[in-house]
Amino acid sequence: LIKQAIADETKSGHACKPYVDRNMLVPDAIVLNILKDRLGALDCVSRGWVLHGYPKTREQGEQLAGAGFVPNRVFFLDVPNDSVIERLTLRATDPITGDRYHMLYNPPRTQTVKDRLKVSAKDTEEEVRARLSNYHTFAEELSDYYSDSQHLGADQDPHTVFESIESMVVKPLP
Repeated sequence: LIKQAIADETKSGHACKPYVDRNMLVPDAIVLNILKDRLGALDCVSRGWVLHGYPKTREQGEQLAGAGFVPNRVFFLDVPNDSVIERLTLRATDPITGDRYHMLYNPPRTQTVKDRLKVSAKDTEEEVRARLSNYHTFAEELSDYYSDSQHLGADQDPHTVFESIESMVVKPLP
């Protein structure tokens, strides 16, 4: 949403561009404005919405609720740190085709493709460990804030995880 706001040259996009250009976190107030614009759009109001990786802190959750956006379901995908590191540090993208690969689970079929793969700077082990540390700092208080949240063991086959989430999404709310 932040990239879209910048590309659309919205007021919020102009406000967050200097932070993005410097690889800094965009302040919560700007992110909340972007979210309010998007979640208030007709498709989100009529069909619902899914947020991935937001809110990251209890304070952000409270701000989201204060803006009138309360999720009816919250999921925490629990994965051991070692698995997260393995999943993220071994992934790469083909800059020509845009195809994504994982060196263990979905390696490229040819050496030519393997030679041109690019690894994102955010997927270095140091960066991943820093993000995990930040996540663990706030995860418990966020889980307490969303007391009806569901925790899923996500260190298993992706289809199994999807089916677990799907079964909880289609289940009627109490």
